Amino acid sequence: MSPARPCTGLRAAVAAASMGLSDGPAGSGRTCRLLRPPPPAAPGARLLRLPGCASERAGWTEALRAAVAELRAGAVVAVPTDTLYGLACSASCSAALDAVYRAKGRSEAKPLAVCLGRVADVYRYCRVRVPKELLEDLLPGPVTLVMERSNELNKDLNPFTPLVGIRIPDHAFMQDLVQMFGGPLALTSANLSSQASSLNVEEFQDLWPHLSLVIDGGPIGDSQSPECRLGSTVVDLSVPGKFGIIRPGCALEKTTAILQQKYRLLPSQGFCS
Repeated sequence: MSPARPCTGLRAAVAAASMGLSDGPAGSGRTCRLLRPPPPAAPGARLLRLPGCASERAGWTEALRAAVAELRAGAVVAVPTDTLYGLACSASCSAALDAVYRAKGRSEAKPLAVCLGRVADVYRYCRVRVPKELLEDLLPGPVTLVMERSNELNKDLNPFTPLVGIRIPDHAFMQDLVQMFGGPLALTSANLSSQASSLNVEEFQDLWPHLSLVIDGGPIGDSQSPECRLGSTVVDLSVPGKFGIIRPGCALEKTTAILQQKYRLLPSQGFCS
């Protein structure tokens, strides 16, 4: 079992950056500039309303096909997830990654998560050091699992860190979308950087001119509840036998109970939390 690693250097910077607490990673050599949003474009995003359930196949399939077409063209699409509305693009398209940062006015030093469709896909894009049963207990769900990335991921995706955050939202549309797309999606919250996260499409209308498509899945949670805007719980699982909470998020209690009580992982005291 590896000893706990102190919250210093690259790992500390990655943890802080994922919570918006740092302008850039220590020793990365990258310029930590904040990308300002470009001037509004016209005519703006196409809006598609998602049917209430996947059984309404015509509307569901139309939305999936439209989103996949835009993603394959290198565009940025707004999507509903199990926690918040997000911005998605092909993780393999470097120009699309840059477009996400510019639309949000997000620092280049803040990492983007990777959205996958199945637990089996995690093994392709990460070096997994926990039991498969642990992954299946947490995914799909409102968590982001941080692990060492594999060489399968685009080198322009978070080039300043050897780690990557993996999301499999507990949301039927998102799982169908990633599987139909056939590759990893980069995913981040649909809001201007440092502003409140979005629980309905109207809350991020300032971003619409910079998007190709907005999938309206209806309200997510209670817009009056601050807890509903916390986003996923971000957990570092890159150290064998240990876990670190990078962001408490909306599923902290359940997640830590699974990690500690069922799998006997030890919290890393040196991690930022």
